[in-house]
Amino acid sequence: MDKIKVGLQYWIPQHGLTRLVGKLASAKAGGLTTAIIRWFIKQYNVNMDEALHSDPKHFKTFNEFFVRELKPGMRPIAEGESVIAHPADACVSQFGPITDGKLIQAKNHDYTAQELLGGNPELAAEFAEGEFATLYLSPRDYHRVHMPCDGTLRQMIYVPGDLFSVNPLTAENVPNLFARNERVVCIFDTEFGPMAQVLVGATIVGAIELIWRVR
Repeated sequence: MDKIKVGLQYWIPQHGLTRLVGKLASAKAGGLTTAIIRWFIKQYNVNMDEALHSDPKHFKTFNEFFVRELKPGMRPIAEGESVIAHPADACVSQFGPITDGKLIQAKNHDYTAQELLGGNPELAAEFAEGEFATLYLSPRDYHRVHMPCDGTLRQMIYVPGDLFSVNPLTAENVPNLFARNERVVCIFDTEFGPMAQVLVGATIVGAIELIWRVR
C-alpha cells in the first residue's frame, strides 16, 4: 500500500487538484463548511481548546479554520540570547550539520543546499558547514510559521516545482522531495549569521501567505 500511495503521487495532476481543493476550501458553504470542519477535527484529533475560536461555526471557510488563531499565551516564546525558538507546531523530522553542502532528507536520501535554495551557488556557500532542521506540519497542527529569532529579511525567492505530499512516507521514498516541491525561500540576516526559512508547499496545501511585521 505504501508503494501505491507514493506511486499515485507521480500520476495525479498535483497542481490541478490543489487549485480545485483550494477553491472549495475558500468557499463559504454555510452548514456544509461547518460539517467538513467538524469531520476534519474528529478525523485528525485537532485540539480546539487551544484555538481562539473553538466553535467550528465561527469559521466561514475551511481555509479560515486551517490557519486558525490560538488563544493568547498558548505558545510561550522561549527566552535567552542563545536560544532559538521553535517556529511552528511541527515535528522535527531531521536535523544536523550541512556536510559537503548536503542535507539529510531521510535514510538513503539527501539533497543539496544549492538545490533547496533555488540553484544559487553563492547563496548556498553562505550556509556551508552550517546547521539545518526539517519541520513537518501535520494536518492537525496550527498552520502558522513564526520567526525563531530576531532577524532582518534580506531576500525572498520563489521556486516553482512539484506538489508532492511532504509526510514522512513520501520523504522516505521521493528523491529530492524538498528541493523539487514548490517553495518560498526567505533569507534573513541575524546576529549569528545568515538564516534561511524555506516554506515548502505540498499536495492540496499549495498556498503560502507571507506577512512581515516591522519592529
